[in-house]
Amino acid sequence: MGTSARHRPLGGDDLKSYHESGYLLYRDQVFDEGELVELEGIFLEHRDKDRDKRGDEFDTPHFQDKRLLEFLLAPTLLDLVECIVGPNIVLWSSHFICKDPFVGRATPWHEDSTYWMGRLSSYDKIVTVWLALDDVDRENGCMRVIPGSHIEGGFSSYKPVDGSMNTFETEISDIDPSDAVAFELRRGQCSLHDGRIRHGADANTSSRRRLGYTMRYLSADVEVFPEKNVGHRLWLARGKAASNDLFQVP
Repeated sequence: MGTSARHRPLGGDDLKSYHESGYLLYRDQVFDEGELVELEGIFLEHRDKDRDKRGDEFDTPHFQDKRLLEFLLAPTLLDLVECIVGPNIVLWSSHFICKDPFVGRATPWHEDSTYWMGRLSSYDKIVTVWLALDDVDRENGCMRVIPGSHIEGGFSSYKPVDGSMNTFETEISDIDPSDAVAFELRRGQCSLHDGRIRHGADANTSSRRRLGYTMRYLSADVEVFPEKNVGHRLWLARGKAASNDLFQVP
């Protein structure tokens, strides 16, 4: 899995840019086309089984579907993650996000870290890999980020928004969208971003679907508080951890 696709390791300039800006666009293919077709098919199965969910609501599907672990624990993917969080890697979460043509909801400006507040000992060694399963651009609501905003700590002030039109019911209150960078990707490319960076996405008003799979990892040096993560499942993806009590067997 993930061994036949063309990919390159992250170099010094890549890492410098990531740490300064809080994100990196990775243009090589982590998975080959056959693997992308398989991953897309898994999402379509999940959606067909649960028609009551919106396309953007398939959170932690790997808890029930072990086929996804072959993607989430793929060596080529973990090679990229290791460059950022170090050799000891924990699989933290994953999420299919599908924004259907014309009706895909907007994603309000937010920091991932806000939704994990109090669950972890620190938030500076968490990376999200956003894998494009469709071509994504401004027209169909690609992700946008505020470069360098991760340095502010990851816990901004929020205001309420309409939950029927957005994937969340709150939004960061002091965003200037003119500062944003759009993550335009081709199918099979991915972005990597710091868990504290401010990001969001417009609604998909185009005639094209926008499907992505988010894969989130943290350093095993980060302590996960069991009492704040009841029911959450973790996998030790690579390396070792101080304690294996919380981890599932792949």
